Amino acid sequence: MPGDFPRWTFFIQVITEAQAKTHRHNPFDLSKVWPKAEYPLIGVGVMELNRWPDNYFAEVEQAAFGPSNVVPSISFSPDRMLQARLFAYNDTVRYRLGVNFYQIPVNAPKCPYMSYHRDGKMRVDSNLGGTTSFNPNSAGLWDNQPDFAEPPLPIESEAAHYNADDDHWEQPRNLFRLMTPAQQLLLFENTARAMGDARRHIKERHIANCLRADPAYGEGVARALGLKIGDIYGDPPARHVSVAGRGSGARSESLPLDSNRSRSISGTREIGFYSKKSAMGFPPRRAGNSAQKAIRGQRVGQKWPVSL
Repeated sequence: MPGDFPRWTFFIQVITEAQAKTHRHNPFDLSKVWPKAEYPLIGVGVMELNRWPDNYFAEVEQAAFGPSNVVPSISFSPDRMLQARLFAYNDTVRYRLGVNFYQIPVNAPKCPYMSYHRDGKMRVDSNLGGTTSFNPNSAGLWDNQPDFAEPPLPIESEAAHYNADDDHWEQPRNLFRLMTPAQQLLLFENTARAMGDARRHIKERHIANCLRADPAYGEGVARALGLKIGDIYGDPPARHVSVAGRGSGARSESLPLDSNRSRSISGTREIGFYSKKSAMGFPPRRAGNSAQKAIRGQRVGQKWPVSL
């Protein structure tokens, strides 16, 4: 209908630095979400597409977007994807539109701005005229402005590279358990269609990840793919033990255990527990059994992925 434009309500979530330090996951991991119950949505406004461009080339094909274009008081998080895009977006734009892309009307600032960037192909203004463009200089031009400087980054202990060892199954598990049976069935069927031409070992690997999130999730995907869990991992053993997960959101669950079968389980290394190191080939400690036996899922017996 005329005037019925597509529009979206715009929300943000806010997490403080103190909360980020104690959050159970890396809060800047792009594959994770911030639970709305813990960090409520804050309404900002409405985004509406209410007109077509007058000239597609001038307004769309020449548009340059980059997350590095920010105003004072806005800074950048250590999100790996963002850190890569801070460079890559504008680098691509310079290749596509030239180094002076910000002078193109669709990209140009609407208010006065100060920059000692000059020269380059397709420079179409006065190029700063005779203004001094180096610093320091006797006129005090282009001096640093401490009020707009990046805040210091606190670092604890030695710093090499950041690689959080997060639980990658908790959030898929929570989402799966919020779904209705009908939604879960759609998930199984959509997954099967998407993986229809994949090799069997790829399908088995995906099923293993789904089983880690929730046994019903893995079993449903396996059925939709025409596979049987028992054909892949063997029949689940009858006996069970309790396995403790890690982290503030961890909980203990009852999991299958059979001394004749190997497992791929990540948990706390204690007597009667399997650990991540055990699944990688380090000998686990077994209650009532002094013998040390290396458990390697790919080489000894069968493997049975489970959910923590």
